[in-house]
Amino acid sequence: MRIESELNTRSGGACELCGATNGLLAYTVPAAPVEGTPATVLVCDTCHGQIEDPTTMDANHWRCLNDSIWSEVPAVQVMAWRLLHRLRSEGWPNELIETCYLDDDTRAWAKADGSGTHPDEAVIHIDSNGNVLEAGDTVVLIQDLKVKGANFTAKRGTAVRRISLVHDNAEQIEGKVDGQHIVLLTKYVKKSK
Repeated sequence: MRIESELNTRSGGACELCGATNGLLAYTVPAAPVEGTPATVLVCDTCHGQIEDPTTMDANHWRCLNDSIWSEVPAVQVMAWRLLHRLRSEGWPNELIETCYLDDDTRAWAKADGSGTHPDEAVIHIDSNGNVLEAGDTVVLIQDLKVKGANFTAKRGTAVRRISLVHDNAEQIEGKVDGQHIVLLTKYVKKSK
């Protein structure tokens, strides 16, 4: 409880990433070189859920990183930097990443979990025609696909709107077909104009 009390004082009783004031909890930043309060951030339920499960990340929620990346607290800087790297495919985080300043120790901590790998190592999602796919795109199925575990076939020509990218697999995207959230292979879709 002492850490949460210190975090509440440090943050003014608000999420240190988005500023929300409800459902706050202490989150220990992975690979921290220190322990206790300096290795911890106060986050809301929404931020915590999306940090823990990157497949649920809502890019619009993370516009708050425009402010939190400039925090004077290294743990907050590290979390903001890592989240911006997760969202690079959205486009808007790239300028923030380029302009933010982290001292050498903080940058080493931020990179300690593998975030910010060289662009040549970035996962790029390509459709069946060679077009680069981005989160939020609409794609169309190029053939009928039997959906495992859902007992239906997604028909050729079905539009899948607002896709999300599987961050660690360039061959997979996610979207909803007939109200069912499914994983699709990029070789079976084409980007819609």
